[in-house]
Order: sequence, then C-alpha cells, then structure tokens
Amino acid sequence: MFKALLIGIFLGILLVAGGVWFYFTSGRAPVATTDAPMPFEKKLANAALDSHLEKQAHPEPGVPADEPNYLAGAEVYRQNCSVCHGLPSVAETFISQGMYPKPPQLFDGTGVTDDPAWETEWKAANGIRMTGMPGFKGRLNETQLWQVSVLLANADKIPSSVKAALTAGPPPTPATTSSTPAAVPAPARTGTLPTAQ
Repeated sequence: MFKALLIGIFLGILLVAGGVWFYFTSGRAPVATTDAPMPFEKKLANAALDSHLEKQAHPEPGVPADEPNYLAGAEVYRQNCSVCHGLPSVAETFISQGMYPKPPQLFDGTGVTDDPAWETEWKAANGIRMTGMPGFKGRLNETQLWQVSVLLANADKIPSSVKAALTAGPPPTPATTSSTPAAVPAPARTGTLPTAQ
C-alpha cells in the first residue's frame, strides 16, 4: 500500500512537471508584453523578490538626504531612469506604456517613497529579472546609486529647485551624453566587386 502511494506521488509529480514543460514549449505561455499574465505570475514574482530582499543587508544610505545629493540624483535619474519611470507632471513615454510589467511612475502617487532607500539602491544596482528593470552596478558608481535612491525615497519632500532640475528640458538621449560621436562600423565586404566592362 505504501509503495503504491509513493509511486502515485512520483507519477503525479512527473505529470505536473510534464504539463508545465508542455505549456512553455508548445507556445501556449504568454511571451508578448501585451499578453494577459500567466496564472499567479505577479504573485509569485513579488513573493520571490520580497523574500530575496528580506535576506539582503539593510545599510544606511551612503549619502545624506540633502539638496546637493537630490540635485545630483536628479541628473542620474533624468539620464537613466526617466524614460521608464517618468518625470513629475510629464506624460508617460511610449516605452513605459509598452512594458510589462508596467514600471511604476516614481513621481506619481507614493512612487517608492514608502520603500527604504537601501531597497531602491539594491533594485537600481542589481535590476529585477523578467521586468525590464536593468541593473546599473558597474555602470553607475556607488555614490550615484545612493544619490538617486535617496532622491526617490524623499520624492514627496524634495524642494522646488530639484523638481525644476528634473523637468528642465527634455531628458538627455544617448547621443547627447557623450562628447565623442559613436563610431559607425564599416560595411562588411563579401566577395569581390564586379569590374567595369
């Protein structure tokens, strides 16, 4: 009797695993950002993220929450975050509207002002899988990561000078962030050119 029960459990696990494999490999799983989410997708993803964050260190911010750091964080935010997470009183970009899951607009509502700065710094540094949120570790230095995180943790309290810096003109594009123009690769040559007759 016990042996039959174990065999039944084993076969049940194989059947479930096979069903999941078939669901994903047969093209039935949603893969487009416009598709409806999978059952429990958001709940499981949030549970995984929350559990992982609980295991992380909770350091104090590496910079003080003051106007110079808010202003520096505003420049980091404009260049790297605003295309997805928006600017104060500015309409969402098409990029933001086309993403799934939808990136939170960090200057509308509570944004992440209810999250501690260390949590925002961790997310900015490491990114979040399957969300479109990139990791900026190695691209932004630690001070920049803390400056933008402190800014966002206090987005509901920033002075008007910082709000003005956030919305001063269009956010920089990759073409305007470097004084050196990007090199255009030469076209690949295949075979020989025909000779004139």
